[in-house]
Amino acid sequence: MKLTRVESQRPVGPAVRSDVSLLTAEDLYLFNEGTHYRLWEKLGSHARRVDGIPGTQFAVWAPSARQVFVMGDFNQWNRSSHPLSVRGDSGIWEGFIPHVGPGMCYKYFIVCDPNGYQAEKADPFAVFSEVPPRTASIVRDLDYSWQDASWMHSRAACNSLNSPISVYEVHLGSWARVPEEGNRPLTYRELAPYLTDYVHRMGFTHVEFLPVMEHPFYGSWGYQTTGYFAVTSRYGTPQDFMSLIDTLHRRGIGVILDWVPSHFPTDGHGLGLFDGTHLYEHADARQGFHPDWGSYIFNYGRHEVKSFLMSNALFWLERYHADGLRVDAVASMLYLDYSRKEGQWIPNRYGGRENLEALAFLRTLNEEVYKRHPDVQTIAEESTAWPMVSRPTYLGGLGFGLKWDMGWMHDTLQYMIRNPIFRSFHHHDLTFRMLYAFTENFLLPLSHDEVTHGKGSLLDKMPGDSWQKFANLRLLLGYLYAQPGKKLLFMGGEWGQWREWQHEESLDWNLLGEPRHAGLQQWVRDLNRCYRNEPALYERDRDPSGFEWIDCHDAQSSVLGFLRKGSETQHAVLVVCNFTPIVRYNYRIGVPWEGWWMERLNSDATLYGGSGHGNLGGMLTNPFPCHGRSHCLNLTLPPLGVLFLRYLRS
Repeated sequence: MKLTRVESQRPVGPAVRSDVSLLTAEDLYLFNEGTHYRLWEKLGSHARRVDGIPGTQFAVWAPSARQVFVMGDFNQWNRSSHPLSVRGDSGIWEGFIPHVGPGMCYKYFIVCDPNGYQAEKADPFAVFSEVPPRTASIVRDLDYSWQDASWMHSRAACNSLNSPISVYEVHLGSWARVPEEGNRPLTYRELAPYLTDYVHRMGFTHVEFLPVMEHPFYGSWGYQTTGYFAVTSRYGTPQDFMSLIDTLHRRGIGVILDWVPSHFPTDGHGLGLFDGTHLYEHADARQGFHPDWGSYIFNYGRHEVKSFLMSNALFWLERYHADGLRVDAVASMLYLDYSRKEGQWIPNRYGGRENLEALAFLRTLNEEVYKRHPDVQTIAEESTAWPMVSRPTYLGGLGFGLKWDMGWMHDTLQYMIRNPIFRSFHHHDLTFRMLYAFTENFLLPLSHDEVTHGKGSLLDKMPGDSWQKFANLRLLLGYLYAQPGKKLLFMGGEWGQWREWQHEESLDWNLLGEPRHAGLQQWVRDLNRCYRNEPALYERDRDPSGFEWIDCHDAQSSVLGFLRKGSETQHAVLVVCNFTPIVRYNYRIGVPWEGWWMERLNSDATLYGGSGHGNLGGMLTNPFPCHGRSHCLNLTLPPLGVLFLRYLRS
């Protein structure tokens, strides 16, 4: 989509009305107190009528400014013709400009004394912006006729921690492109039917979008946000993105948005040095500048910044009907010494390394989100051993609904990339997780971070020849779905993209014409179906009684056997993984109940591109004790394969 600046249809005089306002005295008080959580309704630009005259109300926070002007299409970008007026001691500048309407581009021109600072700034509360690299804000309404009432009414069950949650992670600009039109990305509306049909067919319960908020540098994938309230205009308008979410909802698919309250870029039109002072960020670089990302860090102790971030989180949940927020880089918020050497950070008031203001903000965030929207989830990307990330704040936790299990991801990938000959010496990489698996509400991620920056794709990471690579990846994905915890898989991993992810190129969909890629895709589809239809695989994700090792000690054979159990007695799925390319016949494994165990899934089935070794659909138990259980199964374990066996009857 291409946006152009709208030229004024009539000249607008210099008069700016300062006698009308959207802000009440209570708004100003709550904003300065840090407890105004609906600022998008008050600050920014709002087209309205005053005394029958159409125009736009502008309001911006710039407490250190001497003067603030609005410049744009309507005044030929004159820096000084349309001044705003300050509202008391609030630091907010406001004014109504007649005959400025939707579609017009604008910026704020900020003048600050005594240092003579001058800057043209985009609106921090703009809901729409020019297509990068242009940076002006655009007056825009958010009117949209939602058709997802049924989803919104019933989504609590789909988003529940007791329900199956299988997330398909998507970067909007590279899921699919149009090579016939200069390799352009699909727009939001073009993407909607294709992505929705695909996700529904594949059986994922949710889509997670990498940050959709406006960002100047495309290569940041959205993680360098400048327009916190503006959906990126690269793929269309706010209403176009709403339509995409609406389409997903109407097919029963939840939408999670990646959200970045941890840092923001230094681009001149952005939040940094907004009014000539460090308004949104800390003034001291030891607190306010991120050494890894070259970006500013929010000052979580400033009341108005808390109002800004809290309002932003609730904005995406309320105006865009998002079903969850995945909060990026939480670890960098928690620790004052994150990625810093001695002497490069400032201890808290107790002399510790914990960022007390960030902790307070995160706890307030989760309390307010769940108070207003108990049917959504907040998800922390937190990579350290910080305790109780996903435990309630009244127990001392941070209050998130879920936490990414980065430890599982790291240990499992480290194990899987090894030649199977050496895996027996690293068996603990697989078993260690169960020592902490129920200390948090975990989501197990195989995310975009693992398939870029030279790391290679999931398929390419796997050892062995081509057949073994596919078998290993089927095994890895089967192991993912068998483990306690919710699931996340980045696009392309479900059918074995060979190349690592490139944000400026489409996924290689043509590979699905090859049987092994199509077989892998079918495997993921069947994993999702099994996961959603077998309560034993999700009902007790957070309960140690829902998991039981059968045998975790056979390091020599690189075999694991464990039981997933549901809430009903004898409702169970036995999972057996063989991490070697050797077929193991008559492998005895204990089971707690006598009867028939149906082979629910077998990653080595020829349907998926495997060699066809299996157990002919299931097996009756033998009355011989094994692994401390009263009965056993004599199984054929397929090479580099995983079996799911469901208990059916006594």
